[in-house]
Amino acid sequence: LTSLILLAGAASFFIGNSYQAQMPGFATDLGNADPGIAYTALLGADAAGALAGGLLLESGRKLFETKTTSALVLAILWGAALGVFGVTRSYPVALVFLFATGFCELSFSSMTQTIVQMQAPNAIRGRVLGLFSMSSSGLRTFSGITVGLLGSVMSIHTSLALASGCFVVAAFFLLYRVSQSTRRP
Repeated sequence: LTSLILLAGAASFFIGNSYQAQMPGFATDLGNADPGIAYTALLGADAAGALAGGLLLESGRKLFETKTTSALVLAILWGAALGVFGVTRSYPVALVFLFATGFCELSFSSMTQTIVQMQAPNAIRGRVLGLFSMSSSGLRTFSGITVGLLGSVMSIHTSLALASGCFVVAAFFLLYRVSQSTRRP
């Protein structure tokens, strides 16, 4: 439970949904003739990935087991996809990685929340779920600093890549800790 609450907090703290607020800037920087259409397509790719993830999760097919390591791997893939999106200068590549971002984000966040709800001890279930909710939503304030404010100092591309990199490092650390704890007798 601790690892998943920390994972949700790291995703919220480092990235949150700040990249979506920066999407008009990404659309303009990717050099399309009409930034309005480019912006819509970028958001649409992210949403289509999430829709595909949701449909796959609800289809009953087991692409991933509902376990902590699966959630951590999906979170790492989410962070990596966002990092690639942040540094690419190719519009088609950006669309592909935003689709992957939407798919992985919905998958890991749904899986994380499911596991926390199922494993929270009955005696403190409300407190655990409240802490998880605060971690996954409440820390989004700081993603405005890690992506937004730093983006105004360097560039939104660099700040998103750095924030994604920090998140991936944190998720790898949590994956390492979980794998070490499952190996101990």
